[in-house]
Amino acid sequence: MTLFEKAPAKINLSLDILGKREDGYHEVEMIMTTIDLYDRIELHSLKEDQIKVSLWSRYVPNDERNLAYKAAVALKHACKIPEGVHIKIEKNIPVSAGLGGGSTDAAAVLRGLNKLWSLGLSLEELAGIGAQIGSDVPFCVHGKTAIAKGRGEIIENLPSAPSCWVVLAKPNIGVSTKTIFKKYIHESRTRPIKDTIIEALHDDDFIKMSKSLENVLEPVTFSLHPEVKRMKEKMAKYGATGTLMSGSGPTVYGLVKQHSKAKKIYNGMRGFCKEVYIVRLLG
Repeated sequence: MTLFEKAPAKINLSLDILGKREDGYHEVEMIMTTIDLYDRIELHSLKEDQIKVSLWSRYVPNDERNLAYKAAVALKHACKIPEGVHIKIEKNIPVSAGLGGGSTDAAAVLRGLNKLWSLGLSLEELAGIGAQIGSDVPFCVHGKTAIAKGRGEIIENLPSAPSCWVVLAKPNIGVSTKTIFKKYIHESRTRPIKDTIIEALHDDDFIKMSKSLENVLEPVTFSLHPEVKRMKEKMAKYGATGTLMSGSGPTVYGLVKQHSKAKKIYNGMRGFCKEVYIVRLLG
C-alpha cells in the first residue's frame, strides 16, 4: 500500500525566548504559520521490519540521522508496529533555512503512517511523539497557525493569518540552530512580543500583523552573518509591508497583499541570492 502526504514549510511570525530550562533547553514562545511551499512524502508499506529513506539531496542524510526516519522509529516503538516502511522524500523546502523542512517531513511521516497503519491516533498524540524528535515537530503535526510554548511541545491554535503573499529569500549559507541559541543572551521584556500579533490575528488585521513581526534571534544571526541583515533591509526597501527572519535563519521573508508587489520584491531579491520564492500563507 502507498500513501502520499504533503509537508508544508513554516515561518515564524514571532519568536521569543523566555529563559533557560532545567533540562538544558530554552523556554520559547513562537507564533508560526504554514506556507504554500511543500516537501512531498511518499510512504510504501514493507512486510520486513525495516525503515528505508530515499531522497535526492546532498545536504540531507537518508539514514537514522534523518528526522523522517526518526519519526517512523518513534511511532513504531510507541505503537509496537512489526512491519516497516519505505519513505520517499521529494525536497522542495530549502535545507537549514529556518523553515522547518526536516521537522515538517517528520510530522508528515507521523500523520501518514497513522493512516497507513490504521492507528487512529489524534493529532495531540502524534504531536506528543513528535516532541521526542524536535522542537518544531509538534507544531508541524498540527499545522495552520498556532503558538508553541515550552520547548515547542505545547501547542495552542490561533485564528488563521490574514491572506497575503510571502516572498522568501535564502542566502547561500547554512546556520546552526544550536550555535545561534547558545550565543543568545536573554533580555527582560515589559510585554511579550506575541500579544500584538495575536490581537492582529483575531482582528484579521494584515497591517498590524506585518508591523508587529519580531524574532529575538535576529541580532545573533545578523552578527554572525551580516548578509542576512542586508537581505532583510533590501526586502523592506523593495516594498514589503513586514519583514522577518524565520527561526534561527538564514531565510528572510516579506509579506505583501498585492502579487505585483511580491513579483517586484522577488525580482529585486533574485539579484542577491538564487533561492527566492513567492508563496501564499496557508495557516
